[in-house]
Amino acid sequence: MKHQERQYQSIENYGIIGNLQTVALVSLTGSIDFMSFPRFDSPTIFASMLDSKKGGYFSVEPQLDDATTKQLYIPGTAILLTRFFADGGIAEITDYMPLPNTAGVSVCAIVRKVTPVRGKIKFKMNCVPRFDYAAAKHEAELKKNGIVFRSINDGNAKLKLMADIPLKLKKTDGYAEFTLEEGEVAHIVLESMEEESEQAFSDIDYYVKQTYLETIHLWRAWLNKTSYKGRYSEHIYRSAITLKLLTSAQFGSVVAAPTFGLPETIGGNRNWDYRFTWIRDAAFTMYAFLALGMNDEATAFLDWIFNLCQETKLQLLYHIDGTGGVKEVELKHLEGYKASRPVRIGNGAAQQTQIDIYGELIDTIYIYDKTHKPITYEFWQLISKQVECVINDWQLPDHGIWEIRNEKKEFLHTRLMCWVAMDRAIKIAEHRSFPYPEAEWRSVRDEIYKDIYNNFWNDEVGAWVQYKGSSHVDASALLMPLTHYISPLEPRWLSTMKVIDKELKLDVLVSRYQNSIEKVDGLEGEEGTFNMCSFWYIEALAKSGEIDRAVESFEKMMGYANHLGLFSEELGKKGEHLGNFPQAFTHLALISAALELDKQLGRQRELTL
Repeated sequence: MKHQERQYQSIENYGIIGNLQTVALVSLTGSIDFMSFPRFDSPTIFASMLDSKKGGYFSVEPQLDDATTKQLYIPGTAILLTRFFADGGIAEITDYMPLPNTAGVSVCAIVRKVTPVRGKIKFKMNCVPRFDYAAAKHEAELKKNGIVFRSINDGNAKLKLMADIPLKLKKTDGYAEFTLEEGEVAHIVLESMEEESEQAFSDIDYYVKQTYLETIHLWRAWLNKTSYKGRYSEHIYRSAITLKLLTSAQFGSVVAAPTFGLPETIGGNRNWDYRFTWIRDAAFTMYAFLALGMNDEATAFLDWIFNLCQETKLQLLYHIDGTGGVKEVELKHLEGYKASRPVRIGNGAAQQTQIDIYGELIDTIYIYDKTHKPITYEFWQLISKQVECVINDWQLPDHGIWEIRNEKKEFLHTRLMCWVAMDRAIKIAEHRSFPYPEAEWRSVRDEIYKDIYNNFWNDEVGAWVQYKGSSHVDASALLMPLTHYISPLEPRWLSTMKVIDKELKLDVLVSRYQNSIEKVDGLEGEEGTFNMCSFWYIEALAKSGEIDRAVESFEKMMGYANHLGLFSEELGKKGEHLGNFPQAFTHLALISAALELDKQLGRQRELTL
């Protein structure tokens, strides 16, 4: 199963393309080194990011000496250009995945357009699929119109490689060597085949003649739906497109990240699978879409939630089709990114208790009902059942937002989100005159409020602390003013911000918590600073009136994005990207912070007029 060893690229050296079913990560060298196929939560066909010797890859490489490379997106799209610059010529690879078109026709394919911008250039192409996380063997057959790859023991998965240049087989891998003059173009397409037949969805001419401009138009038509036209449009649009790439067109669900196994510390064991829909992460994502006027995504997600709420109690995370049963397994045959083991698929957090999810979800439903479209009474009855879960469970310890794999505790963030769940449910009921047990709900909401205010405050620390009895802060406390629990000018809050400054912040980089002191998460090793928390901090600064500081911090934070404006989960000691990539949480927090900055700057301008 081994193939030519690939040099590991830095996590930030990638862009993503996608089709609202899955994504592919394309490196600065023009190699697709990660792809789950045909869905976000399917096994990989390319995973050399997780094993350089046998993971699988799909490369197109111009044969240019001492070439430097750059990547950019065609503005307003997820169409990625990788350019190679050398004395011997300039080459360009255009990578994209066609979106479901306006007629609803959907194919799962990667289109790679190869162009010599200057000079006569030789190219080498290698398509090296490794099915079922590089655990399954496969067969390959060279046919007149392409190469068909068949997995032997991975559910009969099939791929077809097509090109308008000659293709060859190297054992069971696709290969081509070709030379193009200036002005010539070659196309290479890898598509999923229907399981029941050898018939591909389309031929090469369809992709060459129709999909490129159609994909541009579809992306730009989608982006034109946004109501945002402010100061940070470039950053917000790229983040919105990234969140859209992590959204399932079929189901309306959103994955937390499209990858698994990318480490939070190189060589460490904090390596998780995020290719699932967390209720919390998805609800936050819909908050960002709603704030941008992207209402269709929120509607599709709430339809997905409506079906889940038929169960009395929501689970923490689901497969993208809404099924549960997510189990964590180690892939012992993969060495991991730069030898970072273990490589895990599935996620053990699925079995955890995390009571905060009701708050994030009901907050999003409240915003949807208030700003877009009224929810139905049938949906309200289902929401009321979730509120009953909060009433029954809010005093219990749980594993918290950070999915602590240690003993349960009464976490501040969980308690805060229980208050949010009660508060927003009451607001929905009052706004819509829905029936609800007013006295009981208001009593529980107020009891939770007082519990947070009094019992999570530590006089010695001068802050609201991570959990009851703790002597340290947690960055999730930054959500207290963001969720309108507390005024951002409240003395206790300003004191908490000072402690977060001291304990968790390095310039604009914010850690989740100080695990090295209390070992609260029960895991060995370190992690980087958490990008989402940095954007939370910026938003909290803006709300507290420190607008100049917030603007400077935001603009400095954007300097840690990769060359395409994408963020992973964390940043390491050298500013390197760590964890799964790109991460929805980071990009939705970026959008929220930018929108708050715009709002505060607008108010500032009005006061000076």
